[in-house]
Amino acid sequence: MAVIKNQKTGMWEVRTYYKDWTGTRRQKTKRGFAKKSEAQEWERAFKLKDEMNINMKFKDFAELYLSDIQPRIKYNSFLTKKHIIETKILPYFGHRKLNEIRPADVIQWQNEIMKLKKDNGEAYSPTYLKTIHNQLSAILNHAVNMYDLKDNVARKAGSMGKEESKEIMFWTQEEYQAFIEQVADKPISYYAFEILYWTGIREGELLALTPADFDFVKKTLRINKSYQRLEGKDVITDPKTPKSNRVIVMPDFLAVEIEDFISRLDGIRNDDRIFTISKSYLHHEMDRGAKLAGVKRIKIHGLRHSHISLLIHMGYSALAIAERVGHEAVDITYHYAHLFPTVQSDMAVHLDSEREELINVRKK
Repeated sequence: MAVIKNQKTGMWEVRTYYKDWTGTRRQKTKRGFAKKSEAQEWERAFKLKDEMNINMKFKDFAELYLSDIQPRIKYNSFLTKKHIIETKILPYFGHRKLNEIRPADVIQWQNEIMKLKKDNGEAYSPTYLKTIHNQLSAILNHAVNMYDLKDNVARKAGSMGKEESKEIMFWTQEEYQAFIEQVADKPISYYAFEILYWTGIREGELLALTPADFDFVKKTLRINKSYQRLEGKDVITDPKTPKSNRVIVMPDFLAVEIEDFISRLDGIRNDDRIFTISKSYLHHEMDRGAKLAGVKRIKIHGLRHSHISLLIHMGYSALAIAERVGHEAVDITYHYAHLFPTVQSDMAVHLDSEREELINVRKK
């Protein structure tokens, strides 16, 4: 390694060699340091990272952690992790050495985090506090599993916050009908909500739809992508999970509605997005429609809950519903177990009849 001064710019720079993961020797140059001491500090940190030395500063390992996980997770998930690390973790642990952080330090950090308030003055929810702690634990767990750190001190310290059980909010078919009549004055809103309610797809899946995703002969809708607005750009990603890649059969009336709607979109091509609206637009329309209809306001995702509750009411099995809505596992669908009508009563009736049948057989 070498720390030298660039005579033209008057700035300091570091030139060094390292071996990448294939064993190939490569050169790394870092320019733009105002002071020699800053260049030397960067040189020292780079050497520790190159040697995977856990004596490095936490902020340097956090960079390594983010580079390790970025190719493995969705970009929006990566940005969420990065934001939590930069705003809630690095200000406290950034300059500490990775292998010198103690469980007591984590507890003190938790106490500070629990004092923080949102911009509106409200305290952070227990669920968000748990998410912040889990992110610190994930970084340290990565250091334990991949870079031979002795212990995950965040796990030793114990978590903060807790996972809150959220009530599943949904509309009955009558409530939805009252709502949809109030937004029918705007075709883009009407057809967006029709698809969300009658197919149960996710909001991002809706906003990624193109004409090519519809087969109006077979009356099917293909889900193979999702829309996100990230860092001011429209981003099309894979769906949430592998099971989310699916083909949904539409009810006849919906197929007719959407075919007619698309036919009236001038100049739209097969690979163009149909609903070039924002998530905030949909949220505003939910506010407007719910208020005019006099029904309770639910989230956009509540339309997915509404679709599932309707299918449960119609008597379909959890497995069939999971396949239609793209749940990764059937047990996710069983989170709606309280919506399955008379399940406990039916069980009791069947148990009673089984016992009665057994007694009759024994009497014979």
